[in-house]
Amino acid sequence: MPQTVELVLLPHERDNEALQLQKAARQTGLRPDQVSHIEIIKSSLDARSRQAVYRLRVQVYTQDEIFTPEPAILDGFKPVPDGAKRVIIIGAGPAGYFAALELLEKGIQPIVLDRGKDAQARRRDLRAIQQFGTVNPHSNYCFGEGGAGTYSDGKLYTRSVKRGNVYKALKLLVEHGSKSDILTEAHPHIGSNKLPGVVQNIRATIEKYGGAVHFGQFVTEFILQKNRILGVVTQEVGQEEKTREWLADAVIVATGHSARDIYRLLQRRNIRIESKPFALGVRVEHPQELIDGIQYKQNQRDEHLPAASYSLVCQTGGRGVFSFCMCPGGLIVPAATAPGEIVVNGMSMSRRDSPYANSGVVTSIEPEDLLPWQQHGVFDGLEFQSEVEQRLFAAGDGSQKGPALRLPDFIKGKLSNHLPGTSYIPGFYPAPLYDLLPSFIYKRLRDGLAQFGKQMRGYYTEEATVVAAESRTSSPVRIPRDPLTLMHPEMDRLFPCGEGAGYAGGIISAAMDGQNVARAVVMVCGV
Repeated sequence: MPQTVELVLLPHERDNEALQLQKAARQTGLRPDQVSHIEIIKSSLDARSRQAVYRLRVQVYTQDEIFTPEPAILDGFKPVPDGAKRVIIIGAGPAGYFAALELLEKGIQPIVLDRGKDAQARRRDLRAIQQFGTVNPHSNYCFGEGGAGTYSDGKLYTRSVKRGNVYKALKLLVEHGSKSDILTEAHPHIGSNKLPGVVQNIRATIEKYGGAVHFGQFVTEFILQKNRILGVVTQEVGQEEKTREWLADAVIVATGHSARDIYRLLQRRNIRIESKPFALGVRVEHPQELIDGIQYKQNQRDEHLPAASYSLVCQTGGRGVFSFCMCPGGLIVPAATAPGEIVVNGMSMSRRDSPYANSGVVTSIEPEDLLPWQQHGVFDGLEFQSEVEQRLFAAGDGSQKGPALRLPDFIKGKLSNHLPGTSYIPGFYPAPLYDLLPSFIYKRLRDGLAQFGKQMRGYYTEEATVVAAESRTSSPVRIPRDPLTLMHPEMDRLFPCGEGAGYAGGIISAAMDGQNVARAVVMVCGV
């Protein structure tokens, strides 16, 4: 049996395999020549003291022990047989694509329908919103191949380890082009520049083994027979008169948290949906050099250390305020999914080498917070979310420029004279966020950010900018499902899935939910 030990390495020693071997031999009582292989199980950066170190948990193999790499998951894939059962998957995000892979593994044919474009063609629409403020409601940072995950930085850590097989999801990403270190890093990350290639490789696998992926297919209707779903009707984007029926043995709804039309379609067809708590706030941007100095306690970051991140949380007014989707060395991007709204999000390239760090800072919103807005029933939260986004847009010049304030001005409730530089390509302009945001949200964020300034010395600075709105952290609507069958309790063969259904909160949790739902489909429909 290999021995498991922890190695402590300085940043410049992290990738020194000879030194790892020496330290591993010393800790196991072996000579270096008796060690045949060192397998890293987990790697984490510990920056709690003045000297940051890497802690590696490794398995040490002797010359008498053979290390055998495990086989690739894709080695077990086979083409779906003729006459295989078919499952429609609405949405080509992490939940949809990983559901498709799982179905293929079980011998069921997935048919993935996405309203957006493939990853390559989608880039043109991202440029249009960045450069010209033109929002394509079917192809943007949320809709299109890979979903919001393709341009969400590619952070892969999740606290939802009990929800599914995290390792399998990560390994499939590696087998489709991600770096293998995501299997061992405590906070794995791919990068928004690498993810498009990964999701295109996943599509190639789906098609290779008999599945299908169709873009530009906007679902406008469900085909129902009493309390059972038989398929969907789509409209081809750009050709409103061109519709198509798709029939299958089951339908997985994996549309993400911004496909508001799907919620309205469900309600129109009397398929039960529910309101649920969500979060809304702002995005805060600092110079990365400043965050590095705070976290690493160094005047200049060691070249062997990654761009530093942070995680902050506090309570104010009986509600949580917390940092969300922190992007070290990252960019702020316009994430609106319809004209006439301002929505911001964050991402990072694989090298995380932007001179800026940004993070969402949001507050949780419960149904009782929305009493003044309770006139839309199950859509109270959705309409509130939309109203905030549209109000911010109306305050501007009709572009995607971000309404912003310096952090101290945001807390003091005063307009900034001018703003620091930013990674946000459309640019910022000074705006009275203390008036534009709903008062209860502004007050919570103001008090929460003031507490963050005390928790993290140096966070409160004139160099930091607050921009609104970070409003798509989660959906204010849930599509219910039976906890055992994962099927809608009132609609046979309809399987809600992922973030948009209310059962995930990030790439990996969405991927795992896709896998879980696919297995549930197999249990219900058979092979």
